[in-house]
Amino acid sequence: MARFQFVLIFFLCYTLSPPPAATGSSTNKLVDKICNRTSNYTFCAEALYSDPRTPTADAYGLAFVSFGLAYLNATATQDYIAQLLNDNTIAANHKRRLKLYQHDYSKAVSALEEAYDDLNSETFFQLAKLAGHAAAAADDCQSAFKGAHYSPLATMNDCLKALSNICVIVSKLFTGGIW
Repeated sequence: MARFQFVLIFFLCYTLSPPPAATGSSTNKLVDKICNRTSNYTFCAEALYSDPRTPTADAYGLAFVSFGLAYLNATATQDYIAQLLNDNTIAANHKRRLKLYQHDYSKAVSALEEAYDDLNSETFFQLAKLAGHAAAAADDCQSAFKGAHYSPLATMNDCLKALSNICVIVSKLFTGGIW
């Protein structure tokens, strides 16, 4: 299951085909408004439309989609870190850094689980803050490899930050922060 999640997130982060608007599929105007507020419209649209609920989703549905995608990324990354830590060919100094990654991703997963619980209870005011915590964990994670010539999770960190940004924007739909 962990490998499937990793492959799904890897695919999502590396392949950016045209969003449904360019291919003639049904689109959601709310997705356009949300994605126009991100730094990467294409990534946002591709990520959201990777879920079949998106074309007909309202704000509440898009919140579940966006937080679900961020959670999938964070848990898949967490699983990947565990696999790397069990790899005996990885140098000890990289394993020390990976343990920091593991701690940071634990914080990200916890924040996203709390956000999902808030969505289920229709408590919306902490969503943007919790999404920000997930993005900060990805930043902290990347900082753990500062000075190293290679960071094995740079792409996944970038992906979590981008997905968390989408979550922040979607969260503001409930607090009146963007319209």
